[in-house]
Amino acid sequence: MKLDPDHCYEVMKARDARFDGVFFVGVSTTGIYCRPICTVRLPGRDRCTFYQNAASAEQAGYRPCMRCRPEIAPGAASVDAVRRLASLAAARIEDGALDDEGSVEDLAAEFGVSSRQIRRAIEREYGVSPVAIAQTRRLLMAKQLLTDTDLKVVDVAFASGFSSLRQFNRLFRDRYRLAPQDLRKNRKPGDANTGLTLRLGYRPPLAWQQLVGFLTSRGTASIDQLDGDTYRRTVRLGDHLGWIAARPVPGRSMLSVDVSPSLTPVLGELLRRLRRLFDLDANPQVIDSCLAADPRLAPLVAALPGHRVPGTLDGFELALRAILGQQVRVKAATTLFGRFVNSFGKPVDTPFDGLDRVAPTAADLAATDLQHLIDQGLTQRRAETVKTLATAVANGTILLEPTSDPARVRAQLLALPGIGPWTADYIAMRAFGDPDAFPHADLGLLKALDAQKPADMQAKAESWRPWRAYGAIRLWSSLGSGG
Repeated sequence: MKLDPDHCYEVMKARDARFDGVFFVGVSTTGIYCRPICTVRLPGRDRCTFYQNAASAEQAGYRPCMRCRPEIAPGAASVDAVRRLASLAAARIEDGALDDEGSVEDLAAEFGVSSRQIRRAIEREYGVSPVAIAQTRRLLMAKQLLTDTDLKVVDVAFASGFSSLRQFNRLFRDRYRLAPQDLRKNRKPGDANTGLTLRLGYRPPLAWQQLVGFLTSRGTASIDQLDGDTYRRTVRLGDHLGWIAARPVPGRSMLSVDVSPSLTPVLGELLRRLRRLFDLDANPQVIDSCLAADPRLAPLVAALPGHRVPGTLDGFELALRAILGQQVRVKAATTLFGRFVNSFGKPVDTPFDGLDRVAPTAADLAATDLQHLIDQGLTQRRAETVKTLATAVANGTILLEPTSDPARVRAQLLALPGIGPWTADYIAMRAFGDPDAFPHADLGLLKALDAQKPADMQAKAESWRPWRAYGAIRLWSSLGSGG
């Protein structure tokens, strides 16, 4: 993406929140880079250099601003990247692909290309190396944890993806000219959280109640709950079990998310998955302005701006719900999912009554006898679909991750018996975060658009591109159905 410096400077002057996270500005006189909404005194135009991501600003020698905190800026959606390979590879790096024992060579193998191709694609698109992106991601995560929590420095280092405390201290000093402990020297009492809390920024507006209402109406009380404006759910990341409790911060475009201490080792991964769950990287002004041009959607947009597409913390869990929801009402699908959670999920300790289980994994269901699946209330054919998908995900044949190639995975899903276009599109919409995914065979959408057949509905939704998923979620919410 090419940045127009004059346009960027006008955005800075207006402190336009719609561009928060779209670019960053380095100020030559201070050596610091900021978000375009930073409230510091506006620097002169000749002192500003603009960068499309934090890694590029840091590669140029700038340090992150302590006031606007670039690490909590909403990210740019991968769909906006010019080069698909660079976009997908960078997204995998942001997901921690180079943490621990990960290498550029391993990353390249995922995409079937050479490590040289990955390096060249990323450097051409972003102006920095894959390693620089990974280092910046780890450092910004560490900075957020040092600023917002009372975690020990060694815990911050490992939670941020560093392989050793020595490596963390050295890179932090080299890049930020500070020791990690220096961020806490001038902290006032009450600045940090007494527990473990993450703060997640987003571009306003955010239709929070509709977002979490959708999530809880399709789950089960043992996994997710809504108490006022606080959304709670259990979490499983690898071998780590725990819980989160998220709520909007009054007067700020930010969510506050309490996290159980048991998830400390996987905070970096959890942070990225939470952004996807709540669709925090969306730009609602752009999306809503496009959808409002359709007379059928205009009243819905006006009545409720900032409607997001609910994501998921786990791709297989979402796919399982989608299969269980085929050709049945939401309530029936929720009942089936609850049975699967009770029969195959694991217990987890939380401080909330009734919130006490995590959903089954693909490995859990792949190892389950087919008859046991049928006993939950499934037909044999649907039980076979569940088991086939679980086996494919468990052995790595199908990767239900947002950084997977959606077109490739969609083709893999459609090749499985019992999975049709509706299920594949629904998974793409919520598990992959594809903003243009559109379940064109959905009966509720056919009714809402007064269409006789899927082809007619697709034609009526053509003007919504590339935001058809957002049009679908609005119509489902208006009907009280979908998914």
